[in-house]
Amino acid sequence: MTPHTPFVGLVPAALTPFTPSGELNLAAVEKQAEIFVRDRVAGVFVGGTTGEFSSLTVAERDALTVRWAAVLKGTPVRLVVHVGANCLADSRTIAARADELGAAAIAMISPCYLKPKSSDVVIDCCREVAKAAPKTPFYFYDIPVLTGIAFPVADWIESAAERIPTLVGVKFTNPDLMTFQRLIRAGGGRFDVLFGMDEQLLAAVALGGRGAVGSGYNFASPMFHRLLDAANRGDFATARDVQFKAVELVVMMFRVGYFAAAKELMRMRGVELGPVRLPLANFTPEQLAAFRTELDRLGGGPSLWA
Repeated sequence: MTPHTPFVGLVPAALTPFTPSGELNLAAVEKQAEIFVRDRVAGVFVGGTTGEFSSLTVAERDALTVRWAAVLKGTPVRLVVHVGANCLADSRTIAARADELGAAAIAMISPCYLKPKSSDVVIDCCREVAKAAPKTPFYFYDIPVLTGIAFPVADWIESAAERIPTLVGVKFTNPDLMTFQRLIRAGGGRFDVLFGMDEQLLAAVALGGRGAVGSGYNFASPMFHRLLDAANRGDFATARDVQFKAVELVVMMFRVGYFAAAKELMRMRGVELGPVRLPLANFTPEQLAAFRTELDRLGGGPSLWA
């Protein structure tokens, strides 16, 4: 395996760009990457939940991986490819491509339609996929609210590492801060735990978190950098204020439709990413007007990325 350096800082979970008719729009990736480089993020997480991976074909996920690898080449932003799928053969295909392209890491949710009967079976699934990318560091992607797969990951990870040589950590999209603390200390602190709850970032930092993957870092990395900078200098009053603004933003986005709102915020940053795909819903004109009104009320918009 290629030596792995833990991620420190923000890693946007990239939105997937589509044309107005709903086809993959690879031409927009370069503009996304330009914003991420400008925002000084540590990496980009491609083809994950925010990227609507479950609504993409394997061919589309492959094309997306190839395009991101090309546009990030020569930049300081590292590529993480989500390879999870209900079909492990599909996961292996995407993992092998990421390995071939020299991605910094891959990550994988557990298959979740036909659910593994035990955490040992989750190890078997991850091991099969990780073998397809032998040079690439591997993260388990824990997101029980969407997969319905919940088990004590902190008790699992050391056994998993014995059977998955490339396992380096967990993308932890889970509000369980007790388990988060145990994870960052598992194996003597050898695992990289990437926190996945934007609305709880300050809590994770206070508990020792160093890297974070989240959808909010697409459009609001500068705001979250202000949070991190304040926390690092011990100004927790400012950090709490910024975190609460993020909470208000997330609540509002979920109320109107999170994914459509995220794409609208990127549109406001000058990057057109098109619609979302069914089963997600796009804004009606009335919903768009309501979103903009709510955003103004929160003092959002340019203050998120200025």
